[in-house]
Amino acid sequence: MADGIMKKLNEDVVIYILLRLAVKSLLRFNCISKTCYFLIKSSTFVYLYLNRTTTSKDEFILFKHCFEYERNMHKTILSFLSGDDDYFNPIIQDLDVTHLKTNNNYSIDQFIGPCNGLIAMMDSVTTILINPSTRNYRLLPPDQFIGCQEDHYRSIQNVGFGYDSIANDYKVIRISKIYMTDRDDYPEEMDRIVDIYDLSVDCWRKLDRDVVQQLSTFYCASSSQMFYRGICHWFASQYIEGEIDEYLILCFEMSTEIFHSLKIPEPCYLMYGPSCKLMLLQDSLALIYHPYSEPVIPDEKDLINIWIMKDYNVYESWTKKYTIRGHQIGFPLAIWMGYLFLYQSGSGSMMSYNLNSNVVKELSFHGVPKSFRVIGYKDSLTSIPRENEHTTHVQKF
Repeated sequence: MADGIMKKLNEDVVIYILLRLAVKSLLRFNCISKTCYFLIKSSTFVYLYLNRTTTSKDEFILFKHCFEYERNMHKTILSFLSGDDDYFNPIIQDLDVTHLKTNNNYSIDQFIGPCNGLIAMMDSVTTILINPSTRNYRLLPPDQFIGCQEDHYRSIQNVGFGYDSIANDYKVIRISKIYMTDRDDYPEEMDRIVDIYDLSVDCWRKLDRDVVQQLSTFYCASSSQMFYRGICHWFASQYIEGEIDEYLILCFEMSTEIFHSLKIPEPCYLMYGPSCKLMLLQDSLALIYHPYSEPVIPDEKDLINIWIMKDYNVYESWTKKYTIRGHQIGFPLAIWMGYLFLYQSGSGSMMSYNLNSNVVKELSFHGVPKSFRVIGYKDSLTSIPRENEHTTHVQKF
């Protein structure tokens, strides 16, 4: 009966109606109408749904946090939150991301996205691509560290995830250092390697050595990655003769697979031991400078500056947007709805700071210190590509 009614309606009218529904409701339509099923599954509708006009009420927060379940072993939980500066409420049941059994080293525990509605969750071994709306996920095969002697080992420094619009493919990138231990077991850096995973072929490959050679003088800060305008960005420092020469933003273009850099605001060089977080603010690249996390942050270091690059890749367009003082911010998380700065306190609580009113609130969400990650998200029907029957399977939580 439902299918008959849908067939009588003009397709444009049906699309207009369906675009205003949440993914949860759309998936129900798949079960009651073949017409809706094929329409919702079509690439045209998926594209229209991804790029539909939304309001703040259509967006929610993906909140990743960890809890200890055994000594020095933690489980990863993904929560779905909605609200404003007065409250945040869970909107659906939490996901227990069982594949991520991290230890207490959260510097390599990454939460990246969204990229066309997909996010990537990573630790030192595992990479998972997830569509949080459909709860579909794909566990990527581990990259193989092969061909080195027994006294060599790899340390993954940075990771990235994004979309190559020219190849119409999603890619994961890992930047690693290769070390050799000497007779005193002291590690000595021997090489840099960059591994790239192409989702369409389900395979890892190494980037050309000539390209990787550019990275020999760079060190990228952990948890600073952001994908924007087809480019992966990391906050980095460049060393000359063992000393820091400058701070900058290291960039990797997904389509051309070329590295380059962006300059950061000159006053940022004067901060006390800078830690940085890259975010989006008002659809522009934003740089948050905050002090290193310490049990107690001295007053002279307890200062956060938020800079925004109004015109991308134009150095002169950097503008200091906000300054926050005296709140002992342990780790910046995100800027929600353009005015609500979310961060994790040193005690492990999730906090909000209203950039308009300067009001600070403690939110009722907790977890292991330094394990928090936050992403702003809106519903998406984007499927996780699977090339053929030999490719790793798409599964459902």
